[in-house]
Amino acid sequence: MSGDPYRPRRVLVTGIGTYWGSRVARALEADPEVEVIVGLGVDPPEVELERTEYVRADASYSILARLIDATRIDTVVHTHLVVDASQMPARAVHEINVIGTMNLLAAVSAPDSAVRNLVVKSSTIVYGCSSGDPTWFREDTPPTRPPTTRIQRSLTEVEGYVRDFVVDNPHVNLTLLRFCKVLGEGLETPLTRALRLPLVPHLAGFDPRFQFVHSDDVVRAMLFALERHLSGVYNVAGDGVVPWSEVAAICGKRTVPLTPYGTALAARLMRPVGIDLPDEILELMRYGRGVDNRLLTAEGFEYRYTTAGAIDAFARALRLERTVGNARPVYRYQRDVETFFRHSPAVIRDPEPT
Repeated sequence: MSGDPYRPRRVLVTGIGTYWGSRVARALEADPEVEVIVGLGVDPPEVELERTEYVRADASYSILARLIDATRIDTVVHTHLVVDASQMPARAVHEINVIGTMNLLAAVSAPDSAVRNLVVKSSTIVYGCSSGDPTWFREDTPPTRPPTTRIQRSLTEVEGYVRDFVVDNPHVNLTLLRFCKVLGEGLETPLTRALRLPLVPHLAGFDPRFQFVHSDDVVRAMLFALERHLSGVYNVAGDGVVPWSEVAAICGKRTVPLTPYGTALAARLMRPVGIDLPDEILELMRYGRGVDNRLLTAEGFEYRYTTAGAIDAFARALRLERTVGNARPVYRYQRDVETFFRHSPAVIRDPEPT
């Protein structure tokens, strides 16, 4: 592998302050052939990193072109696409997803850019949800109706720019991964928060099928795409689908019905108890969604978790939380502390064996 010209050696990870950016960077640090890892983000990393250099940026990543040029980055892993509308206002979503990605693609396609590999983390939200959906969305299956939520609209716009980029920059290998809903330790989403409630909400008269991927498989899929030099679009989802009522039952919870009419009002009424169900989640609770994952497995990727396995792992984590609590040490990035541990001669990095 050391002689492979496409092997990532100088990697930029966007969204380093997010759950995904931090964990992708940590996984890259385990590869000795990756010489340089630069983490770009509005916020510092969520986990302790040893080799990754953190660079602060604004939400639109206006510094990207200068950074890529100065560091001669050959690979970019773009994890910083917002897929949860409860995180921020619509304007911020557009700035991060659309403007940020436009700036990224412009920097990567600059005449003097050394980037030859680009992995983009997208979402199966682009397929939408409706009563006319197919049983399984393949990568080339179009949505059955125009985008209906702001997250779907922004991701659809992003993927349009990505398609244009591929045509105009054939020298850059691009992989776009569409991930279904994720379950994993320490991951906070509207669905995981709903499943932590004593009574799990569902829409009366609907019991849609849900598909999940485990957080470990998310990171593994991004690294797999880099290692195998994959190009094109791939769905990433665990095998099988599970009805929402069974998802709740596996987690040891009963469900409480919400009226299927005026769901936006019902969702607003749940916000005081800490549950924000964005429009795309309400659509999913009505219609569900399944995606075909065979294209990625045909390339050799092996999932460690099925949909049911990801749910079961999450349920076991919930039971552990109820037993011992969920208080975990919180990592706080401090630049002076990180500089000391990385560069001080007082730190013994390779102690002599005793």
